[in-house]
Formats: sequence, C-alpha cells, structure tokens
Amino acid sequence: MRQIVLDTETTGLEWRNGDRVIEIGCVELMNRNLTGRHYHVYINPEREVDAGAIAVHGITNEFLVDKPRFRDVAADFEAFVRGAELIIHNAAFDVGFLDHELGLIGRSRLAETCAGVIDTLKMAKEQNPGKKASLDALCERYEVANAHRTLHGALLDAELLADVYLAMTRGQESLIMSLDDDFGGAQGGGGWGEGRPPVRVLRATEGERVTHQAYLEKMGEALWLPKPPTVEESA
Repeated sequence: MRQIVLDTETTGLEWRNGDRVIEIGCVELMNRNLTGRHYHVYINPEREVDAGAIAVHGITNEFLVDKPRFRDVAADFEAFVRGAELIIHNAAFDVGFLDHELGLIGRSRLAETCAGVIDTLKMAKEQNPGKKASLDALCERYEVANAHRTLHGALLDAELLADVYLAMTRGQESLIMSLDDDFGGAQGGGGWGEGRPPVRVLRATEGERVTHQAYLEKMGEALWLPKPPTVEESA
C-alpha cells in the first residue's frame, strides 16, 4: 500500500481569485512505514504573494523569482504521486489548488492520477467532535514534536502530518496485522490451520463431572437438563 502525505503553500487562500501554488511537499509511506523518499519544490507563481500569506509561511516574492514554473515541474510531481493514495489535511484546499494548476497547463486532475484522497481534517473532526483539529492541535494530541514549526512549510507539514496520521490510525494497523495473521495460511496457498500447532483438548475428570453435576442439581430445573417424566408419561 503506497501513500503520499502531501501539503502545499500558496500565494493566498483562493485559487478562483487567481492565487497560485508556490511550494509542494510530499513524503512517501509504504505499508504504513516512512520510506525516506520525498518530493519537494518551490514554484514561481508568476504573480505576487499576498502579505498575509507571507506572514504564515515566510516565502517571499524575492525568494521565488528564480524558481521553476509549475509547468516545468508538473511531470515530476505527477510521477511521484501516480497510483498512490494521498493523505492531506484539509484536502479540498490543496486538491483545489493543484487541480487548478494542472488544468492551466492542460493536464489531468489528481483524481485521474492518484488512487484516492484521505482528508485528515475530516477524520480528526469525526474522531474528536468539537475539539480543535488544526495540525498543531493534532501534534499536541498525539504527542508529535513540532516545536521547530515556527512557520508553515509544505515539506515540514507533510512530515508532521505523516506522524499524526500514523498515530490517528494505529488501531487500523493492529486490525490489518490481525487479518494478516488470520489469513496468512490461505494467502500462502495452504489451509487456514497450516503451520499451527494442533488444539489440545482437556477432558474433565470423573471427580470434576460429579462436582459439576451436584452444582447443577442445586440450581434446580434447567432448560438444558432432561425433564423428569410426568405422571402420564410414567403410566
């Protein structure tokens, strides 16, 4: 199971008003393990970055002047995420921006490239209704160290989100491991009991049966005990 934890930074909050992506950060999970592979790029948005956005992520217009355009990195980005399930915090925001960028250069939407999307913001709200669900709040709840996060950053936030997601879904991991144990024999081509020790049957001793029978008699009439014959049946 290949998953990509993804985050973006942008020039502002609304792609419909012309805001653009300026940073993409991705980290790879394979079977719920960090592989060490990541994708990270800064992008020249071909427009000014809003002052409010700079206050959040610290990425300035001057820094982005010599960075590649999205059309220059699109193929590499698609190659990294292709076929994987995406894990994104507030997925509608990032997917909306990336689909817009892809559409501007005539490329397919993420839904046609990736296997699906998990929104950890939605997941957190379902798991803990009424509680804060920001990435910082989740880091605190699941004891993920984030003291070094003084500003938003796509790669840093993707790395933190990967740890948060694994903590949020730890019960699912136990379930998967249990299923693997139960079906391991069948998947290997043998029967379900192949490779397992035989079940040891312990039978009651005569003394234990007598003690148990005496206990049942103290209980009086029980549904599972044979009823004594009635007068009519005895006649």
